[in-house]
Amino acid sequence: MAERLSARQAIAALTGATPAGAPAAFTELPAPKYTAAPDGPLGWPGYDESRARAARSTGEEESVVCGTARVGATEAVLISFEFGFLGGSLGERTGDRLEAAYTLARERRLPVVSLTATGGSRMQEGMRALLQLQRVARQSALTRAAGLPQIAVVRDPTTGGGWATLGAGADVVLALPGAQIGFAGSRVRPPDADPYAYTAEAQLTAGHIDAVVRPEALPDTVDHWLTLLTGGPGGPAVTAADPPAALGHAEPPATGWDAVSMARDPERPRAEAYLDAYFTSREAVGGDRCGGVDPGMLCGFGLHDGRTVAYAAQCGTATLPAGYRTAARLIRLADRLGLPVLTLVDTPGAANDAEAERAGAGAAIADLFAAVATARVPVTSLLIGEGGSGGALALAAPGNTWATPDSYFSVIAPEPATAILKRPPEETRTTAAQLKLRPQDLLSLGVIRGIVPPAPS
Repeated sequence: MAERLSARQAIAALTGATPAGAPAAFTELPAPKYTAAPDGPLGWPGYDESRARAARSTGEEESVVCGTARVGATEAVLISFEFGFLGGSLGERTGDRLEAAYTLARERRLPVVSLTATGGSRMQEGMRALLQLQRVARQSALTRAAGLPQIAVVRDPTTGGGWATLGAGADVVLALPGAQIGFAGSRVRPPDADPYAYTAEAQLTAGHIDAVVRPEALPDTVDHWLTLLTGGPGGPAVTAADPPAALGHAEPPATGWDAVSMARDPERPRAEAYLDAYFTSREAVGGDRCGGVDPGMLCGFGLHDGRTVAYAAQCGTATLPAGYRTAARLIRLADRLGLPVLTLVDTPGAANDAEAERAGAGAAIADLFAAVATARVPVTSLLIGEGGSGGALALAAPGNTWATPDSYFSVIAPEPATAILKRPPEETRTTAAQLKLRPQDLLSLGVIRGIVPPAPS
């Protein structure tokens, strides 16, 4: 089980301030005025006394503390839950504070960082408490529409409506090791439920959070994320990203089959090498938020020449539906934040087995096509290896796709094309030539803008 910090200790740990008391760097928002009937809206016997005991034990008047502070170099609105106050539950007063925090973020154009630790809606306030989830969801949506990033740091435990709004609804979701996470709280789960399914590690595996971060690494990680999501040290600049330099062969292939062979060379540089060469630092987003992760699709944000560029990169494997959905999520997030996108195309094609079909391959590819087509920010694409049919084209920017010398793009791979044409296998090389799939062919056909050279030595 992860260590449970108080709301103010969590803020202090994130900002690097002194843990005791209110951090000096933290400016707390005044609590909105609230008039309550005795024992709350339901007249729940003993509710007022329960609140008074919680206030005495925690030193807080509500289950959430809100204010502004600097996390590294970036000022942000912080929302921190006090689990010791009635299980960090959300009531009407909690909703008042959360709405005030989101409103301040929009007024001052600040990102929002929530440090969640909550058991969900407060039973003693009944449906009046549950309605706060709609209120929080609206405030989050308004903040998203304003182009402001939201980061959730999920502490132990985070369940119920708090997870389904402030946690899972954030742009980037980080979790502490061992944190209990799930819509169902520990006392309402089925008796035979696998307890591992409700952990940060399981949520990461299922693609519902982006990373599990050790407490000591959290300040630097959130600082880095805030820098990236706000455009980098130089601020956002919505100009197209330059395509990376070629890292492999310098000369284009002589024949179509040479192009295929060079792209399939196991020694050819892959996405990781291109990302490492292009970015000075980067952070990954993981998972499609639908229960899937594709290790063959790398997505995230990185710093290039002091500016943030979002990236989605295929790794040379058949892309899974989860990969396409993750890339679409990444592109839409970059579009909301006004950040340019770089995509690296390298796949023999979309995964086409029965499991991929059950996971919605067609719908996932369609969604990525739509995300690229409707992006208001510039998208730059570089073909770095195999460009296998629509599974590769979905990640390519119309009118702004480049290619390395050791790559190819084709409507279909030469082998299945040969089979479809009912030609003998020995004619595969002839078919490769006829498909006009070499980089120089793609350039003459107007499919790509150019062939990128190697970086200057």
